[in-house]
Amino acid sequence: MSEVLSCFDPAANPEAMLPVEESITRILAQVHCTLPIERVALADAVGRVLAEEQRSLLNVPAVTNSAMDGYAVRAAAFTDGSAPVLRVTGCVFAGQAFAGEVAAGEAVEIMTGAPVPKGADSIVIREAAERDGDQLRFIGPVKIGQHVRQAGEDIAAGAVALTEGVMLQPQHAGLLASLGLSEVPVYRPLTVAVFSTGDEVTAQGQALPENCIYDTNRFTLQGLLKRIGCRVIDLGIIDDNQSAMERTLSNAAQQADMVISSGGVSMGEADFIKKALSAVGQINFWRIAMRPGRPLAFGTINDTPFFGLPGNPVAVMVTFLQFVQPALRKMMGQKDWQPTRMTAVAETTLKSRLHRTDYSRGVYRIDEQGQLVVRSTGAQGSGILTSMVQANCLIEIGDDHGHIDAGQRVTIQPFGELV
Repeated sequence: MSEVLSCFDPAANPEAMLPVEESITRILAQVHCTLPIERVALADAVGRVLAEEQRSLLNVPAVTNSAMDGYAVRAAAFTDGSAPVLRVTGCVFAGQAFAGEVAAGEAVEIMTGAPVPKGADSIVIREAAERDGDQLRFIGPVKIGQHVRQAGEDIAAGAVALTEGVMLQPQHAGLLASLGLSEVPVYRPLTVAVFSTGDEVTAQGQALPENCIYDTNRFTLQGLLKRIGCRVIDLGIIDDNQSAMERTLSNAAQQADMVISSGGVSMGEADFIKKALSAVGQINFWRIAMRPGRPLAFGTINDTPFFGLPGNPVAVMVTFLQFVQPALRKMMGQKDWQPTRMTAVAETTLKSRLHRTDYSRGVYRIDEQGQLVVRSTGAQGSGILTSMVQANCLIEIGDDHGHIDAGQRVTIQPFGELV
């Protein structure tokens, strides 16, 4: 591993813990986007990461046009606030053009999206006018440029419409379509291999042996990965056997861009996992100053990044959100990605501990006074998966707080569409 990782030596001090932000910095220093670029149809591009910046070859909108149904006029005719009678000399629809020019005492009926006729500089909406045949009356003044969309006011010809590294959403697809594009360059999706460890972990569909649990982490991890846009290789549950673990890790690293396991990384857990990881890769085992999710393994297997996450269901989701997600986003080409953070007012006292970052599961909302407030979902044990089901955010309490009182402001990370 590089020096940035090796400078933290948990073996020298088993009780030492790495701060969350430092852990993220170390991880991001080790991962890079090396994905090939492919061109896909614009209709298939949503959820993919744009691989090259896109500049507009034309003005959007292409011509100065009306933003409303109404009448195209010269605003100078209404500077004194009078209500002159204008003569309507024609009508123009979207996709057409008015052949003549609008004089001071004239108006042209115009539809939304139609080019503004020569000589006109403003639109008076239809609801503000009274028309009798070709006679039109309304009360001024009229502001120059009102209800007019200028050519290029959205995107000017030659301007950057979207930068490289944007994960394309429906609005991005619409913007690219407005440039006349039918396909775009994007990065190939990441492929991630996932497996669970532990003789106590049982597959669904089987009778549950005494003192065992059904595997949940593979399913939550697969769901999180697919939401981000990754392809998933499900390697199932790996037996507590060093040779089987070594084979699995080596094969996974050859097939995938990243490998993720859950379980077996806490101090005191089965040594065969640590030995297998050391045999096939370069792995560090860290104790992170956080709750839930203190144990974390990170490194490489044949240059493929590897994450060993805790076994508890909530801990595996929280560590994924804080550590794996930023790494994935960088590897898939998203530049300088950061989780969304907002400030909310705590509705109740929130427990924490100094020198440790706590991620409580919370529910945020807008209260009757219009302010953003948040409350805990209740019991916060790292095995209580219902706390994630009930939550719509993580409440992030930094390591400089022993607790948060009701009424204090606190940082939250909304789940958005990911969870």
